[in-house]
Amino acid sequence: MPELAEATAAIIAAGQRLDRLGWVPATAGNISVRLRDGTVAITRSGGHKGFLDADGVIRVGLDGGPLREGDRPSAETGLHCGIYRRFPEAGAVLHGHSVPVTVLSRRLGGSIRLESYELLKAFPGLATHAAAVELPIFDNDQDIPRLQAVVEARWAGEDAVLPGYLLRGHGIYVWGADMPQALMRLEAVEFMLRCELEAGR
Repeated sequence: MPELAEATAAIIAAGQRLDRLGWVPATAGNISVRLRDGTVAITRSGGHKGFLDADGVIRVGLDGGPLREGDRPSAETGLHCGIYRRFPEAGAVLHGHSVPVTVLSRRLGGSIRLESYELLKAFPGLATHAAAVELPIFDNDQDIPRLQAVVEARWAGEDAVLPGYLLRGHGIYVWGADMPQALMRLEAVEFMLRCELEAGR
């Protein structure tokens, strides 16, 4: 796991990439990396992810609390920390707000089925396109601890947890062992969701 400076550079680069792809409009989205000491580097609340600098990244504990007085993490920091607490292998988390995610999550029920896509191989344990997964969709909730409890209840009931989920009408969370893997998974999911959106037109 990286130190703060390395993590900050990775977060800034990821923010610029997500911005170019149109997945973090205005001040939407947040990005985090688990640090070597077990704390989390995460984007500060209210900043545009395409224009991040080192001051736009802060440190929090796994409880989501800022480690420096005056720092203001995003309200959704608790969802990042919930992922890190549940999955020791998770090293980076990305949260974006693309058009396909927003539209499809509003239309569908408790999950979206992705089937026979070559890019399903971005998910762990899938070595072929001849597969199908159900990507969970949760109702959005401004009460983050309550939302995290709903997410954890779903995780507890599944044998294998996909490294991603959608929030209805809001956005997507995807994670990986490090930033390159998290970005690869997010790009794969976004491509498949864009295909689903086009197919439904």
